Amino acid sequence: MARGSEDQTVKLWDASTGKCIKTLREHRNRITSVAFSPQGKILASSGDDQTVKLWDINTGQCIRTFQGHTGWVWSVAFSPDGNYLASACHDQMVRLWDVSTGECLQTLHGHTDWVWSVAFSPEGSILASSSGDQTVKLWDIKNGRCLRTLQGHTNSVYSVTFNLDGSILASGSGDQIVKLWDVKNGQCLKTLSGHTRWVWLVASCPDDPTIASCSEDGTIKLWDISTGECIKTLRSPRPYEGMNISSVTGITEATIGTLKALGAVEHRENLVNAKDK
Repeated sequence: MARGSEDQTVKLWDASTGKCIKTLREHRNRITSVAFSPQGKILASSGDDQTVKLWDINTGQCIRTFQGHTGWVWSVAFSPDGNYLASACHDQMVRLWDVSTGECLQTLHGHTDWVWSVAFSPEGSILASSSGDQTVKLWDIKNGRCLRTLQGHTNSVYSVTFNLDGSILASGSGDQIVKLWDVKNGQCLKTLSGHTRWVWLVASCPDDPTIASCSEDGTIKLWDISTGECIKTLRSPRPYEGMNISSVTGITEATIGTLKALGAVEHRENLVNAKDK
């Protein structure tokens, strides 16, 4: 497993033992996203230092740095063949990079607010991006043309994911809902309600028609995309549920992380709305 942190490092963990294998240090600010290549040999990371970095998993060395964004880079995603990397940034741009050369192949313009998330379709021909402008855009990778804009959310759209065959796209939003879209015609197929706070992340199951959504309400929900029903709600014990530590001083980052894992909160709305900083 890989995890990026506010301490400017990426840590690689052995999932079977829980031990930290390597610590990757090159970023100069908070790290916002990490993604493994399809082959599992390269890790991409992005951060508030406006860069995207590629790491050799075996050696822990930074093998390439992509520069060109002019703001915090929120999300990175590899194409299914591993040849391309997409990045989403608060400069309202999506960039498509050549993994082998580091060249920026395309800059995709169209969003009018921060771009929070990017995801490739399973066959690699379409890239989806989600934004604070409350829309999802589908892009043709070959020519950079926007194929369609999906509208229906009433708050920032923080995450997108395709289902296994690429026919359906799921989007999670600050309006507390998940929407399922028909990729071919852009119609909203279903609206999945149940979360009580912002939905920060959606992910598809690789071998069955299930979507997972992660919310600031402290739960992960599993949804059957064929019926729209919530199959299961996952929630860990949280003894400090709802404790606001936004103004707490004198404690370490490690302690803050522990408190948040046990239910304490820092209001991210303050970050999202601080666009003048």
